[in-house]
Amino acid sequence: MGRSLSLSVLFLLGLGSGAEGVLTGVASAQEAGERALIKIDLDRTIGEVDPLLFGNFAEHLGRMIYGGIYEEGSPLSDERGFRLDVLEAVKELGVSILRWPGGNFVSSYNWQDGIGPKDQRPVRAELAWHDIETNRFGTDEFLAYAEEIGAEPYIAVNLGLGTLDDARYWVEYTNEARPTYWAEKRRQNGRDEPWGVTYWGLGNEIDGWWQLGQRGPMEYSLFAREAAKAMRRVDPSIKLVASGSSNYGADWIEWNRTVLEELRDHIDYIGIHTYINNRADDFEQFMAWSQRIDHYIEITAGLINEVRSGRQGARPIYIAYDEWNVWYRAFEAQDLEEVYNFEDALAMGVFFNSFFRHADVVKMGNLAQMVNVIAPIRTNEEGYFLQPTFFPLVEFGKQRRNTSLDVFVNSPSYQVGNRGPALGYLDVSSTYDPESGTLFVNVLNRSESRDIETSVQSQSGDPATEIGVWELNHPNLKETHTFGDDERVRPVERTLEVDVRDGAFTYTFPAHSLTVLKLSMG
Repeated sequence: MGRSLSLSVLFLLGLGSGAEGVLTGVASAQEAGERALIKIDLDRTIGEVDPLLFGNFAEHLGRMIYGGIYEEGSPLSDERGFRLDVLEAVKELGVSILRWPGGNFVSSYNWQDGIGPKDQRPVRAELAWHDIETNRFGTDEFLAYAEEIGAEPYIAVNLGLGTLDDARYWVEYTNEARPTYWAEKRRQNGRDEPWGVTYWGLGNEIDGWWQLGQRGPMEYSLFAREAAKAMRRVDPSIKLVASGSSNYGADWIEWNRTVLEELRDHIDYIGIHTYINNRADDFEQFMAWSQRIDHYIEITAGLINEVRSGRQGARPIYIAYDEWNVWYRAFEAQDLEEVYNFEDALAMGVFFNSFFRHADVVKMGNLAQMVNVIAPIRTNEEGYFLQPTFFPLVEFGKQRRNTSLDVFVNSPSYQVGNRGPALGYLDVSSTYDPESGTLFVNVLNRSESRDIETSVQSQSGDPATEIGVWELNHPNLKETHTFGDDERVRPVERTLEVDVRDGAFTYTFPAHSLTVLKLSMG
């Protein structure tokens, strides 16, 4: 996580230019009477919605760890220091993979400080976020927490100020079954069996000038390649995520191309980070960030295809969107405790619709972050509340392992600045669960004021006439939650009868809303 120039930061400061400039200048829509059309064909598949898309991120930053998921001495915590009330909320969130310990934090972090008896662990000056790190929450605590919530652990190693030995010894500590030095250290610390950590990140945002240990693309690639080799010598089964560019004000495409060319035989994913904003206070412009998200995915996917082309048996490489969220109001605040509103909740649909439409290549996602710090859950000493962004995260997570479908959409449209063609007001993705025969149609209406009547057409037979509807809507785009008052922005679920003729029915998507239609195709 990069405070200074991670993706959105350049846009927040207005430093983008040309096609990569700030989204401005929303043009007028097409005629108000125009209807929309959504066509769905179960044979037009994209790929599996990977369960790892519904991950999260826990960095040592603000109150994410201490006072968030972990609070020793609190009456709300267990003997391990885990906040039990927060634990239940996190379990409801359905986190599939949890990234830790950073973020910028990791580039000066010595993982050996965070193991062994807690009272003997050193207290360090924390260099990324100008804080104090007590090291009372370390590797074993993190892995126990991930195990408790049923999430895959994802550890980012220190390729900033760290060494190759630091990286390989960390894998040995967590994964080695034989009686080696670091495996015995783990056993002495109370864990006999290996933790079996599969997912490892090769550093964080190493292209950023804000990062300790910043490197150029070739310098990083050569160092990361040696780290990958050393780590896999310890455990050949691990999967590795390369640090893609997070500095979109520089030549991010060249960075990603170099990393992919040099690491193509060693990595399983390349990471992308994107934070979006509504600094212009323009709802329709805010919802248009999907164009930029699609662009970053498609350019990176093209680079992956380029480096794999013509190489028989080339290693599969996917995209890990391992930091993403809305982030701008609390940008300069030390604690980064963003207060999310209804329109931010709709932005969750912006990301997931894009991820689903690229399900063949986007195979991991990590919302940044989980508790307190730009998070869907906020705590104090007495309890917690759920921010409006919480609810779409849970709902989209129900589509994990479904098959994503290539959907035809024609809707009234609008133009945003110079960023590509006109953008349809209806932002749509669709997935299908062949086991239950359930078709999901996910629709974000990006119009601030227009309800859009839509013909939903199945090219694969008639759906049942009774459909399920999950809808998130509110008259006030700026509505927020707080402690003791988090019922204002909540989804509504209902069933309704529709008139299906020749596989089609009509549904009107309300202005500024996120809707999931559930159709039985049995």
